[in-house]
Amino acid sequence: MRIIIVMCLLSGCGAASTGTWDGDGGVVIGEGGVIDPTTLDHFSFFVSSMTAMQQLSGSANGFGGDLRFGETGDGAGLRGADKLCATIAEQSMAGAGQKRWRAFLSTSTVNAIDRLGSGPWYDRLGRVVANSKSELIADRPTGADSAIKNDLPNENGVPNSKPDGVSVDNHDTLTGSDSSGKLASASATCSDWTSTTASGKPRIGHAFPRSGSTSGANANWIYAHEAPGCAAGINISTTSMGQGSSVGGGGGYGAIYCFAEVP
Repeated sequence: MRIIIVMCLLSGCGAASTGTWDGDGGVVIGEGGVIDPTTLDHFSFFVSSMTAMQQLSGSANGFGGDLRFGETGDGAGLRGADKLCATIAEQSMAGAGQKRWRAFLSTSTVNAIDRLGSGPWYDRLGRVVANSKSELIADRPTGADSAIKNDLPNENGVPNSKPDGVSVDNHDTLTGSDSSGKLASASATCSDWTSTTASGKPRIGHAFPRSGSTSGANANWIYAHEAPGCAAGINISTTSMGQGSSVGGGGGYGAIYCFAEVP
């Protein structure tokens, strides 16, 4: 079933774009009609940029731990996060939103790693992120292009550590997962990504290693540490970390990893 949506009106940002959401990970934006996603350039992975998360949430603080993005009912957090991925992908590459996008997030009922296809995955510029799940489950994806392995890119193919050419501390990325991509704990998902006030602390990975680490928790893209809390909030300063109770308090803005089944 396809449902006509107005981008961002569901989440309050008021953007003037329209599209369709098929309820299964694909969204079509604009007036160009349906595009066969298999004919597009390779693009099947990105870290959601701060600009996109602010725009689509309608808030300078982003979404926090509530990623429903207009979805309701059981599984709304995951479905909303998938819709975010598809919407952001479409904004970057016309037609890419029609690929089946999945947010790399675990919940009480599903593990992030089980939500993915079999690979391979490429960034916006066609560079390999990983060829298979086995390459993903490492501190840094073992098959990744050397240019992006230690600085996973956003939806524009830009190193997320320097989205505007200036280094920022925005490496914390929501996953709710352990180092194998499975649920980290019952308190690690902000009530299955539906709450900014849930007790517990969401588990995050590092889009780029901290302090030059090449292995271990500081380098792990899935399982680095806990964020201070589920509240919406941004802290990308390179000199102050671990403050407040927000998803971004440890160095970030509540970013998510997005993967598509079609390379």
